[in-house]
Amino acid sequence: MAASLDQKSPNVLLQSLCCRITGKSEAEVAHQFQYAVRVIGSNYAPTIERDEFLVSEKIKKEMVKQRREADAALFSELHRKLQTQGVLKHRWSVLYLLLSLCEDPRKPSPRLGSYGALFAQALPRDAHSTPFYCTRPQSLALSYGDRASAPGGATVVAGAPGALSSTTMGTSGISSLGVYTLNGPSPTPQSLLAGQPPAAGGPALGSRLAWALPVGSAPACALAPPSSRPPLGPVSLNRGIRPRRDGDPNAEVTEAALVRDILYVFQGIDGKYIKMNLADNCYKMDAKVVLCKSLRDTGSRLAELGWLHNKVRKYTDARSLDRAFGLVGQSFCASLHQELKEYYRLLSVLHSQLQVEEDQGVNLMVESSLTLKRLLVWTYDPKARLKTLAALVDFCQGRKGGELASAVHAYGKTGDPQMRALVQHILSLVSHPILNFLYRWIYDGELEDTYHEFFVASDPNVKTDRLWHDKYSLRKSMIPSFITMDQSHKVLLIGKSINFLHQVCHDRTPPGKITPASKSADTPSDAAELLWDLEGAFQGKIDAAYFDTSRYLLNVLNRDYLLLDHLQAMRRYLLLGQGDFIRHLMDLLKPELARPATTLYQHNLTGILETAVRATNAQYDNAEILKRLDVRLLEVSPGSTGWDVFSLDYHVDGPIATVFTRECMSRYLRAFNFLWRAKRMEYTLTDIWKGQMCNAKLLKTMPELSGVLHQCHILASEMVHFIHQMQYYITFEVLECSWDELWNKVQQAQDLDHIITAHEVFLDTIISRCLLDSNSRSLLNQLRAIFNQIIEFQSAQDSLYRSALEELRLRLQYDEQKKTRETQGEWGVTAEQEAEEANRVREFQDTIPKMRSQLHILTHYYQGIVQQFLVLLMTSPDQSLRFLSFRLDFNEHYRAREPRLRASLGTTRGRRS
Repeated sequence: MAASLDQKSPNVLLQSLCCRITGKSEAEVAHQFQYAVRVIGSNYAPTIERDEFLVSEKIKKEMVKQRREADAALFSELHRKLQTQGVLKHRWSVLYLLLSLCEDPRKPSPRLGSYGALFAQALPRDAHSTPFYCTRPQSLALSYGDRASAPGGATVVAGAPGALSSTTMGTSGISSLGVYTLNGPSPTPQSLLAGQPPAAGGPALGSRLAWALPVGSAPACALAPPSSRPPLGPVSLNRGIRPRRDGDPNAEVTEAALVRDILYVFQGIDGKYIKMNLADNCYKMDAKVVLCKSLRDTGSRLAELGWLHNKVRKYTDARSLDRAFGLVGQSFCASLHQELKEYYRLLSVLHSQLQVEEDQGVNLMVESSLTLKRLLVWTYDPKARLKTLAALVDFCQGRKGGELASAVHAYGKTGDPQMRALVQHILSLVSHPILNFLYRWIYDGELEDTYHEFFVASDPNVKTDRLWHDKYSLRKSMIPSFITMDQSHKVLLIGKSINFLHQVCHDRTPPGKITPASKSADTPSDAAELLWDLEGAFQGKIDAAYFDTSRYLLNVLNRDYLLLDHLQAMRRYLLLGQGDFIRHLMDLLKPELARPATTLYQHNLTGILETAVRATNAQYDNAEILKRLDVRLLEVSPGSTGWDVFSLDYHVDGPIATVFTRECMSRYLRAFNFLWRAKRMEYTLTDIWKGQMCNAKLLKTMPELSGVLHQCHILASEMVHFIHQMQYYITFEVLECSWDELWNKVQQAQDLDHIITAHEVFLDTIISRCLLDSNSRSLLNQLRAIFNQIIEFQSAQDSLYRSALEELRLRLQYDEQKKTRETQGEWGVTAEQEAEEANRVREFQDTIPKMRSQLHILTHYYQGIVQQFLVLLMTSPDQSLRFLSFRLDFNEHYRAREPRLRASLGTTRGRRS
């Protein structure tokens, strides 16, 4: 028996098996045998993509759905360890096996021939019914099989991996098994296979697939009860058994043949009469085909559906395997796959109906009801949807990430509710990865953007000290259009604050305790819910995370790192706000700073600084602040004194260095040097005034000096007035007003960026209004020249007083000697001594015109500089500087000398009045 079986061919054995199972003769089982041959020769494509990550994620989600979070965490840890080892080469297969084993065994398993039997038994109900085109795909397409053409014209449904390739000679078209989706075929209810109506509450046949045959074309046996129907058999794809009606090659093509061609074109496959014209990029009907105009026009209109299908399919095929396209791009491709899958279901229904009707037509001589006009009606909605998808594909070319989501969102602004629903569904899939990125960023501070799709960018080369300023930034091109700029800026600040707390502040508080994590967008449906309520729930999530995280960060900076105390210390020491300390420090430093700069030593100046701190109210400051206060010597230039190179310094590090950056400390140093020089002028004029007051009575006995001393008093008064007005302007109008504005902003700041911005505005205001910016360079040069004249005047007056006091001492000594000799009864002076004294007095009096001339030159030069300074002030765009010019020339002395100043002042006063 075994030997005889070995000698028989597989076809003979298969036919014998069919006879044994059915209990019929070989002639009666021909139909079943043909179906069996087709099934055995089928080659099924994989139904899912071999992606280990997707399978592991699906296993974890299944565990979470079953409330087995601990098992999910354990599985994730074991899977991670397994990935680090090379024990298993096919981890995906093992994971997929585990996933398959965990599925519910009570679910009915799909049977291969269920759809073939269903199509063989389905009866038409309405001649004008339209196949249902599902508008909401139920599963996510992961991959598609390739198109294939078998010898003899056999084809496979484009993109439907469940479709079978026929090996039967002369067969063509699409098998009824083509309705198998990417996730496997849907089981057919047993009631439908037995010819019974679907049970209540069960899935209706029309909910997925619907087709119709003309009422008049239904065979008589189709109206019989199920028991009287002929035995079921598989639907044959062999269309070669239907002979041509006219053997003439120039005869007119029948509508039925054109329908078969159109069904191929719908899948992007060239038909016998309709082929793709690459030059014109469209499907064209062969010009040699004899066909009436109406059918030719209708066929051309239907062929557009194939062109649209090719356009969408070409995009998905090119992008699906492109890893650099990113998660957002893959989600977009998946959404297009879903729509194409529903389109393929429709084509499967049409092909199956055509096959059933052809088989019935062969047996009963009945014409098919599948006409071009009915195809035109049935494909109206699918064509509209494919047009939308094709236009969307064109619009999204060259885009990825958030830019791609913006393009999809912009295309959804249409008045057609069906098209708007389609685009909204695609947008929910496309935005799902973006929202996952966003929630991971704002709740955990993690940024895993491998393909640069998210609108928050990270620079790994930036060090920790510049984390806040340079490490994270916004990719404005990747900000989705449904997320506002304010929202994206808050999202950036939230994640940046979390990373700043962990990496710079070394705060180990879990992010979940800073702000409670809200429900994330685990599924596209969750993403769709957020997209429908962008100004409500979505805005609320971002605002809550923003306020909680920012408030916690500011509390840490103020509590643990004394940010506000350091800010006040800058005002007190570097901006000379601690008056008693600055005055005492200047008194102690005066002998040292009068020396050449090359003879100064920093340790000596540091000791003087500590002495000034212990002797003033500065001693009550926080020790953390005082230890950061130090002395700094600037670069020494030839001829510089200690006054030119001395500066206070304040060391900053850690988190506070984010606010007090190097650029900020450089501006503090510039401001200190200017204020210190202005304070020195005030200190110098005080010494000048003391000298004048102390020496006024002593020099009354020298009337020849009255004119010179009066000239010194006048010039000193001018200088004192000028410096007092400048000090008032700098202290109150610049420093105090700017500080008050800064402190109010700091108290109201909602995040660290607000404090940094307010602090930078404060420093910029001080630099510009203290004439230290590039626009005020000429004013600053004039002011420094005025300061130099004050130093020159101090030197000239000191020299005058030294000469006058020396002359006074000699005169008093001469008078004392004269009185002593008269007391002793001698002549007070001799003629020779008297002549010598008169000669010496004459020499001193001869030096007075030189002193007066020197003071006159000094006064003239000083007034010329002041006059030029006032003119520059009047031309300044800053109104406060123009008012300062008016106060400096309170008696209008310079106005009378300078016409430009006169006109400007008159105009200014006119405006004020």
